[in-house]
Amino acid sequence: MCAAQVAHRPSPVTAGAVQPAASWDATAPCYRRRPMPTTVLRRSVAQLFMVGLPGPTLDRVTRAFLAEHPPAGVILFKRNIRSAAQLRRLTEAIHATGAGVRPLVALDHEGGRVDRLPRPFTHFPPAAVVGARGDARLAEAVGHAMGRELRAAGIDLDFAPVLDVWSNARNRVISDRAFGTDPARVARLGVALARGLARAGVLACGKHFPGHGASVGDSHFVLPRVRRPRRALAAVELAPFARAIRAGIPALMTAHVLYPALDPRRPATLSPAICRDLLRRRLGFGGVLFSDDLEMNAVAARSTPARSAVAALGAGCDALLVCQSLDAARAAMRGVEEAVAEGALAGEDVANALARIAALRRRIRWEAPRRAPLPGWPAHARLARRLGAA
Repeated sequence: MCAAQVAHRPSPVTAGAVQPAASWDATAPCYRRRPMPTTVLRRSVAQLFMVGLPGPTLDRVTRAFLAEHPPAGVILFKRNIRSAAQLRRLTEAIHATGAGVRPLVALDHEGGRVDRLPRPFTHFPPAAVVGARGDARLAEAVGHAMGRELRAAGIDLDFAPVLDVWSNARNRVISDRAFGTDPARVARLGVALARGLARAGVLACGKHFPGHGASVGDSHFVLPRVRRPRRALAAVELAPFARAIRAGIPALMTAHVLYPALDPRRPATLSPAICRDLLRRRLGFGGVLFSDDLEMNAVAARSTPARSAVAALGAGCDALLVCQSLDAARAAMRGVEEAVAEGALAGEDVANALARIAALRRRIRWEAPRRAPLPGWPAHARLARRLGAA
């Protein structure tokens, strides 16, 4: 075997993962780089994305997009949900679109004002109400109840719990979405809620790393800043995430927030110092790191979807949310394809991200479609009423 073959022989990766920007011609005396087939690259890159859909059904245009760019998953919003029966039909249709890889279906389901589901699903009070009780068993019961209902509707992943500490009373973006103002309590109850979701068969994703509770601005519209020294961030903002990581939480989501003490130029989603150095190396997180929605103005007002996607992957994100527009998702995917083909994104990093996403998917207990009507959950309703009356 010649020196070039030893130096450049590709290492095996998880099935479905993309190799570094090019494949190799093994028939030559020494391996030569040749372009990766376009279809393989396009489908591999699509697996790095979670996209939003325009409506409550998979119309012809949406089906064509999902067939050409099969994503890692789909995130649903109120615009996608009309009734319990329609939701289950939609999740079954989404699951059936995967080209050999079943897409994850996700939802932001926290209780309180972040609740997308109609009756008969239970509307739980916000996390602050659970936090006021300070009871981890109660928080786990809420997570388990939420998870049972989500699982019955075909939801695989819940973007919860909120692990932000509400450390700034002027912050209205988080406020009652947080379990409270005490880092230890937020950590304990957040981990308990995630444990309840897991018991019901739903993946939990803690958010918004490294902490959104001290900001003032809303990252949907502006780029917030958290001007705390490193020591304060470690003692308050990072504490719930560190505990969730130790407890084995499978996924986290970034914050589109600037932390000058950690990175003076880039928000967390786009910061290698935060995603790689802090989260992966110092805190030891080995799960899937989701970006927050790349169409939020905190990043979208400063860059194109393509550039933001490449920057987020380069920073250490694994899965990218593009929630509002399939055109934006297509543009972001194309930008990543070009970056991989040109070597601007390391193939090894992309392969590692795909492997982590594949490992997350393997945690799901896939079930056959259910034909019976969704039940009511009177015990869950009683739990919600008991919390609300406290």
